[in-house]
Amino acid sequence: MNKRLRFKGELSTTAMGIMPHIDIDAALKCALAMDIPFWPQLPRVSYYEDMYVQAMENFPGIVVDEKRFRIFVDSDKFMDDIPAYLEKEDNPDFFRISDKHSVLYQRFLSQNLSVYKSIRGQVISPVSLALKIVDENDKPIVYNDEMRALVFSFIQKKVNVQYRDLEMRNENAFVWVDDPGLEFIFNAMCGYENTKAKEELTGFFDDIKGPRGLHLCGRPDWDFLLSLNIEILSFNAYAFGDIFVTYDNVKKYLEKGNLISWGIVPTYYEEFSKEDVESISGRLVNMWRVLEKKGIDREMIIENSLLAPATCNLLNPDKTATVENAFKLLEAVSLHLRDRYLKN
Repeated sequence: MNKRLRFKGELSTTAMGIMPHIDIDAALKCALAMDIPFWPQLPRVSYYEDMYVQAMENFPGIVVDEKRFRIFVDSDKFMDDIPAYLEKEDNPDFFRISDKHSVLYQRFLSQNLSVYKSIRGQVISPVSLALKIVDENDKPIVYNDEMRALVFSFIQKKVNVQYRDLEMRNENAFVWVDDPGLEFIFNAMCGYENTKAKEELTGFFDDIKGPRGLHLCGRPDWDFLLSLNIEILSFNAYAFGDIFVTYDNVKKYLEKGNLISWGIVPTYYEEFSKEDVESISGRLVNMWRVLEKKGIDREMIIENSLLAPATCNLLNPDKTATVENAFKLLEAVSLHLRDRYLKN
């Protein structure tokens, strides 16, 4: 087991933070039903719960136009805000998520979370954040060296404050960073080179407390991901698992005792409606067979595997129904595979 991790995967379930719910009680109930529960992000409840807006709370120069659903950094305001920001850098409360930016964070923390194997939080990655957030001229702040450097430091503090909050409730807690934009740095048109991103992400994770995790739903360079200094990698295995398992670095990653969270149950209605316990389980087992042919022991795979939905989803016409059913199918798949591999 990796020295930063205090628990084994053993096909335990978790899920992404973003949920389509307006009913906060229903969202929390779904999250707490996971083996490794998390606090839900509910962007349909408030624009401030958008993962980018949520993460940018208290960032110097930030401007949130709730009516127009627009967020940006004003360059002049950024410079004006820096002195006050530096005075508050050592205050954990300054980096803690407020009730305005999350209706469920404090409520999640108030639950009896010590009874779970682990608990999980999430923050948007500094790479995705800097690629998405723009200045007053609509230029992504990733191209402003001063702003980008502060984003990495800022999110690092956000992760560590959240980790401390969670660890007080469960010693096996972890926080992963969501990185939906990471795949774009491998595009020649990006302008933010992946070598620079690798250097800055490595420095970012170096000072993260507790287990270090990264989640993404897209298709980046897998060797890039597997070489990062992280202990938990969460990805869309339903879409990309067949490709992922062909990479030799998966073996090296698992041999270090790191965890893979296999996003295996689809949350889009069209895909979900075609699947059941047997089809999803078979899909995953076939991926593991490829790894076994590469010399990875099945026991190691099971020990270092978490299970999750393939993606979050706000787009289904049935609103929450398919997502909730995907959570239930995920639980059934986990129980089916645990009965097959952990009770022998």
